[in-house]
Amino acid sequence: MANYKPEGTLIDLPANRRALSSFSALQDAQAEGRILEGRAVICDSSHNLVVELGAFRGVIPREEGALGIAEGTTRDIALISRVNKPVCFKITGFSYGLDGAATPQLSRRLAQQECLDQYLSHLVPGDILDARVTHLEPFGCFVDIGCGIPSLIPIDAISVSRISHPRDRFRPGQEIKAVVRSLEPGGRICLSHKELLGTWEENAALFTPGETVAGIVRSVEEYGVFVELTPNLAGLAEPRPGVFAGQHASVYIKSLIPEKMKVKLILVDAFDAAYRVTPPPYFLTSGHIRRWRYSPACSDRLIETDFSR
Repeated sequence: MANYKPEGTLIDLPANRRALSSFSALQDAQAEGRILEGRAVICDSSHNLVVELGAFRGVIPREEGALGIAEGTTRDIALISRVNKPVCFKITGFSYGLDGAATPQLSRRLAQQECLDQYLSHLVPGDILDARVTHLEPFGCFVDIGCGIPSLIPIDAISVSRISHPRDRFRPGQEIKAVVRSLEPGGRICLSHKELLGTWEENAALFTPGETVAGIVRSVEEYGVFVELTPNLAGLAEPRPGVFAGQHASVYIKSLIPEKMKVKLILVDAFDAAYRVTPPPYFLTSGHIRRWRYSPACSDRLIETDFSR
């Protein structure tokens, strides 16, 4: 089931390249029912996708472009937005021009249906899976969870440390991990992410009082400045004028208090910088989570996710 990966995973693999290398290789791939990938180079005026296949160019007819296109439940932007990007497909046949030239006929819909039937329909809440960021909206991060099938990580499920926009954490095209949060009516899968980024104790163990470390200012309140040390750990420094959310910072760690889940900081400096978004530090990357408790056992405050409900 793990073979059904986000689009772009197969395109440069040797087996995929061999399957696109000749007419006979394409015929073999059709006979075997294999899922292949190529780069969509044109979406024509009828919203058919033209796909680069090396020595050939194949066509994905509009209604074969994605699950839901024929039924009207998926908008055509799902096709238009694939131009100049990898698309998965199965070969359904060949058409021939007056000159005898063959044009492979392709179906992305069939590849997605197979992915849904053989992989995604077997997932349950708590399963960890691979995903690729497709686009970011103020309310969350859209990802490809297999063969171009989309899912959403709501902004409040991205990390424990609050962010103003998913771009604070991700960038389009980034490969990430996610965990199934819930199965919605209609077969939609909703995801979470924060449970993979470690508990309070796991993150606090990365730091020692007396250290000065890097951070990001996430919010400025009347009573202090919240500085993120990791995506799942933030601390509070005393107020300082001229500090703004989004700035990078250097902070001195005064203390780590597990029973209160608090990190006390002294803000050494805050400044503007355009550092690249770094990959998240995962504590879990595969398998299944039944229950995840962020809070230390000594804390009276309980923060947890129960995926078994």
